[in-house]
Amino acid sequence: MMQHSAMQQQGRPAVASGRAGVSSARPQTRSLVVRSSSTAAAEVEARKLLTRKPCFPFTRIAGQEEMKLALCLNVVDPNIGGVLIMGDRGTGKSVAVRSVVDLLPLIDVVEGDPFNSDPYDPKLMGPDALMRFRNGETLKAVRAKTPLVELPLGATEDRICGTIDIEKALSEGIKAYEPGLLAKANRGILYVDEVNLLEDGLVDVVLDSSASGLNTVEREGISIVHPAKFIMIGSGNPQEGELRPQLLDRFGMSVTVATLQDGTQRTQLVLDRLAYETDPDALAEVARPAMEALQQKLKDARARLKKGIKISPENELLISEICSRLDVDGLRGDIVINRAAKALVAFEGRDTVQTDDIKRIISICLNHRLRKDPLDTMDSGSKVAMLFRRLTDPEFVRKEAEMRKKAEETQARILAEQAATGKVARTATQKAGSWGGLPGVGGR
Repeated sequence: MMQHSAMQQQGRPAVASGRAGVSSARPQTRSLVVRSSSTAAAEVEARKLLTRKPCFPFTRIAGQEEMKLALCLNVVDPNIGGVLIMGDRGTGKSVAVRSVVDLLPLIDVVEGDPFNSDPYDPKLMGPDALMRFRNGETLKAVRAKTPLVELPLGATEDRICGTIDIEKALSEGIKAYEPGLLAKANRGILYVDEVNLLEDGLVDVVLDSSASGLNTVEREGISIVHPAKFIMIGSGNPQEGELRPQLLDRFGMSVTVATLQDGTQRTQLVLDRLAYETDPDALAEVARPAMEALQQKLKDARARLKKGIKISPENELLISEICSRLDVDGLRGDIVINRAAKALVAFEGRDTVQTDDIKRIISICLNHRLRKDPLDTMDSGSKVAMLFRRLTDPEFVRKEAEMRKKAEETQARILAEQAATGKVARTATQKAGSWGGLPGVGGR
């Protein structure tokens, strides 16, 4: 398990780490209770603020089908790894992300707990709730809306990961920990707008926590580890900058959105937006039946996915073959495609992955993982789609098999001719530079 710790000099603010793990040489620390400066009243008030004005209904977003599908699939299976949404300004990226929260069910949280601790699952409890649970205390549960935490562009590492007050720890004997945004996003959604403008180091910290589900904060021999399990969603305008390939690969899916060109869709979206600005509660009431139907569909999909979705060995091989031919680094692409295909099948009420299911999600799972060539006129999504069509076309597969067979026969004939004339046939690896002995020795 990876470990990231940062130490600062005495008197400076605590440095936090978003990467999970426990150091093999962790200093001895006292068993102390974590106390947050956030009060229960503040948490309750924050939740009230979220419910005062309803979000723009997700089901009223016109067009942008790929973006909506990617968001829904991450709700069905958060292990997909989140979504990166890139597009021009004013294309509904932020609106769609904020509206996803209304599709998520209410969750049980420990009253007054800043980590959104699950009162029944120790793996999702913050340090304070976990200690109380282990001491046999009954944790009081309250129903709360799934949290949506927005990470501001100017946030520091301390603000994101949280800080430890060393002076209070030494003078009062307690781990005075101020939770950061990762703690507040636990069991919810962490949204980073303009993620392409955020410092690479901060993006890396957030993505590490998203992948591991844990956040570690360390300073001067004092360590806090708490759950940070959330759906990571980032958005940005590609004209303002790109993310490094290493960071792009950490997002499960990537979609590109553009301004709607269909006149009917544009008109309907404008009318809905004006209606929302005039009376958001009225528009929410109009959209309630569709929203409730989608909520139930997502709930059923999560239950169906938990029972298990089947995928044939042939389709598993197809996924790996495509990733291999596209020269995708690592295995994240293969894993995400498998997860996304199963989530799609569960979302649509089925139990077996078909080839067409893979076709629908493979581009949004791979287009951000391909190496970019500035001289290439074909975009990544088109490359993925074209290769998929070829590998699923029986005629193309037949011709490719014939060409491979002819190449093998030609190679065998050449080897046979060389053997007949007494020449030593060398493999491609040997020709590339493998040592074949001294010149002129042994008939060479």
